[in-house]
Amino acid sequence: MIHVLIEEAYVSLVAEGSLKQAGQAVLAHQGADPNTDLSIVIDSDEKLHNLNRDFLGIDAPTDVLSFPSDEFDPDEQAVYIGDVIISFQRAEAQAKNAGHPVINEIQLLVVHGVLHLLGHDHADPTEKTRMWTAQAEILDQLGVQINQLPE
Repeated sequence: MIHVLIEEAYVSLVAEGSLKQAGQAVLAHQGADPNTDLSIVIDSDEKLHNLNRDFLGIDAPTDVLSFPSDEFDPDEQAVYIGDVIISFQRAEAQAKNAGHPVINEIQLLVVHGVLHLLGHDHADPTEKTRMWTAQAEILDQLGVQINQLPE
């Protein structure tokens, strides 16, 4: 199950269904158990800045953070793989700069974040190519047009 929490200020600006759809597309593409649990959170730039500083030691805002987990949820009878937290303000600015709708940017960030929860990384060129290929394939399946993928 994909749990979605959207900060009140952004509820009218983000369709919960599009977040779940993007998360489910990643799970299906990667062959994950469809019973897998995760959370997607839309919050402020300030909140992500604080999380980035407090948990990763980086005193700067960011667009998306992934916090992996590997816990079994006995209530859902599923593995909880973690949380993806997205800055609405950063997604909005990036969408504007790239020339595509903010929902497309947010879906890209969901895909990117869930891939991280599933073990993808982009620290070395080989892994980056693998992750960017998966992102592009998933976004294509979703029909999401992105004018530029993140570096």
